[in-house]
Amino acid sequence: MEQQLAHIALVVEDYDEAISFYTKKLQFDLIEDIKLSESKRWVIVKPRGASGCSLLLAKGTTEAQKSRIGNQTGGRVFLFLHTDNFDRDYNNLLKNNIAIVRAPSNEVYGKVLVFSDLYGNLWDLIERKTN
Repeated sequence: MEQQLAHIALVVEDYDEAISFYTKKLQFDLIEDIKLSESKRWVIVKPRGASGCSLLLAKGTTEAQKSRIGNQTGGRVFLFLHTDNFDRDYNNLLKNNIAIVRAPSNEVYGKVLVFSDLYGNLWDLIERKTN
């Protein structure tokens, strides 16, 4: 049996605002943007060069969904972005005024920092140590 995690839904306030943040500031690729109805779109973004899981940007429409925007995990780090060049991506975060929640540190597994996206979801940026 073979299975893969394809998409993670990220509840957002506005499609275009979220697309702009992820493609312009985090330099993700926009994979799909398909209008499904007057209020719903199928929007997929993923890190450049990534071949695995992507983000499905899902606009919050109900009060329950809107209440989760920016805090889908109760304040815990939600997403983990691995990089092949920590310093390059850290400088990109700084250049784009993305909030650094926890400064870079060296851990047993590699370099890491915590940043927040445009809605406040917490992300780890990690460059894993090589053996």
